[in-house]
Amino acid sequence: MYRVKQTDVVGLVKPSIDAHTLGILSFAQMLRDCGIRVEIAGEDVNKEIDTISNDRSLDVLVRWIRDRHIDILGYSYRLDPERGVEIFARLVERLRRLGLMAREGGPIVALWFAGLPPACRRAAERVPFVDTTFQGNESYEEVLEKLGLPAHLVPEQASVELAYDKARLELGSEIIKNRKYLELKPIDRSGSKRFGLWGERVVDRVHHGIKHGFPPLMRAHVGPYAEDCEQAVALFLDWTKQLAKGSMLDILSIGSSQLTQSHFGEDWTGLPNGGGVPINSAAEYRQVWEAGRPMLIRTYAGTKHVPDMAKMHEEALDICWHALSFWWFSQLDGRGENTVMQNLEEHFKALRHIASSGKPMEPNVPHQFAFRGCDDVGYIVSGYVAAKAAKMQGIHTLILQIMLNTPKYTWGIQDIAKARALRMLVNELEDPDFAVILQPRGGLDYFSSDLERARAQLATVTMLMDDIEPDNPASPQIIHVVSYSEGVRLADPEVVEESVRITRYALTEYRRLKKKGDMPEYGKSEMVEARTQNLLKEARRMIKFIEATIPNAYSPIGFYSMLKSGVFPLPWLIACKDEFEAAVNQPVQFLHGGVHVVDREGKPLSVSQRLFGIAKNLEEMGFLPSISGYADSSRQVSGSGGGQKEHLGEEH
Repeated sequence: MYRVKQTDVVGLVKPSIDAHTLGILSFAQMLRDCGIRVEIAGEDVNKEIDTISNDRSLDVLVRWIRDRHIDILGYSYRLDPERGVEIFARLVERLRRLGLMAREGGPIVALWFAGLPPACRRAAERVPFVDTTFQGNESYEEVLEKLGLPAHLVPEQASVELAYDKARLELGSEIIKNRKYLELKPIDRSGSKRFGLWGERVVDRVHHGIKHGFPPLMRAHVGPYAEDCEQAVALFLDWTKQLAKGSMLDILSIGSSQLTQSHFGEDWTGLPNGGGVPINSAAEYRQVWEAGRPMLIRTYAGTKHVPDMAKMHEEALDICWHALSFWWFSQLDGRGENTVMQNLEEHFKALRHIASSGKPMEPNVPHQFAFRGCDDVGYIVSGYVAAKAAKMQGIHTLILQIMLNTPKYTWGIQDIAKARALRMLVNELEDPDFAVILQPRGGLDYFSSDLERARAQLATVTMLMDDIEPDNPASPQIIHVVSYSEGVRLADPEVVEESVRITRYALTEYRRLKKKGDMPEYGKSEMVEARTQNLLKEARRMIKFIEATIPNAYSPIGFYSMLKSGVFPLPWLIACKDEFEAAVNQPVQFLHGGVHVVDREGKPLSVSQRLFGIAKNLEEMGFLPSISGYADSSRQVSGSGGGQKEHLGEEH
């Protein structure tokens, strides 16, 4: 293995069709922290790699390698493993023929490959002299070890901040190794009001648990897949009965198929299922409710006719709470046929129905933005505006879902700060008619394909949940348990129940060790507090601007205006890129464990520096005819371009 030197220059490339760049940005930041120069290829180089199979010239790539004095070439491909390895193998062969590899007298002394686990295995087989591969789940220390870099190169501040992640993972690994969690028994919650009966409210079960000092309610997402629809539904009913009998799970979240969400009650002949449970009638939903006693049951909203689907879920399923994604599950992400504006109009109408039912609502929002590259401030703001809109439409109880590890490269202290800032902002909305229930969860792509490591990661992220509100023994009230097998396969009842046991045991053990003083109180550290306060300040500034400049901000047109004007950066958005150009054209960078909007030089931009551009976008869209005058008045006060931006941020 080639041991990286601080004098080496690392070049990172990927095909342009792979839109996800945060892994590369995170990796580059690790190397830069250690004093190593990193060059990330531009779109011209990446596009040339796309056409490598056509045997075209690689003039742009070769010029980039020579002009930037690249010593080590890293290639990343996070999509289809077969295609990724094929492109990599062709690239290496072309580099050899062009005399760019060191063994042919060229400058490149080492090759790295990053991709999904199957791709890493195949890349090592196809290109035996590749120096190392990265699956994306390596810790900071593991990356340095693979590169042969000494740990002392990590800056002291980063080392201190990453100690939190290391300590949690070590404890999580220890918990999994001893397997004591397997001894946990179910919690008897039968004393809760109307327990297991039609009309039971999740709020009652939450309050009963707090009163008796029980662990948080455990929710899991479950949904087998089979080609035959009847067989798939029958299997799901069997799984539901198993989980109900096991009594480890409190809330069953139906992993319904894409067809259920987009074509409920229609003829599915010739339509692909897309995975999940293909429920297509109210009668089948009622069967799920019967099979699930005494669990509470919930499911996805529809991607069209959203208000009607919400009513049907009430009548057929007695859904324990509704979830709405506002902008998402539409043309914006390819999940539905609604335009974004149509989707927002339907979601606000559905909100009013949900409010009339008295059921809680869960905004399925912030992580949807994070999946497309949104910065941490945008993540927080999106969650807050969704919560406030729900309150304004009459919702009395909000289930605040916070997806941690999103993106999975996020440092633990930043994760706590993000979650805490969002929780604090939403809590400010609480009053006698509006309550918030916290429901954290692990990230969708966080879990390793190595199941033993994934088990430890599940324990690790549970500890993170406890540190969101470390002084509140009743927090969180609900945990959305992501089963440890998610990185490999769908979770069956046995895996779901083991995942619940891991979660409950890790939470109890972490609290016990903190109380004894055997685990530092990272959640109360100055590092976390400083990050939280900075995120709060930035988020408040953006919220204040939104509410001061966008008429009817908490309405369909207001939400549309936020997205179109660039309040939420979405550099990885695939669909509707022209419609939401202002969101797509904002670059982000992974810095100090979090995601930031940056300028052309890669330096982070504050909200104050971004607001003037957003205001101009709103003016050009015709939504805010008064912005020109607004900007003119700020020029008179501030006297300069930089002052304009700062003025907009501070005052509005």
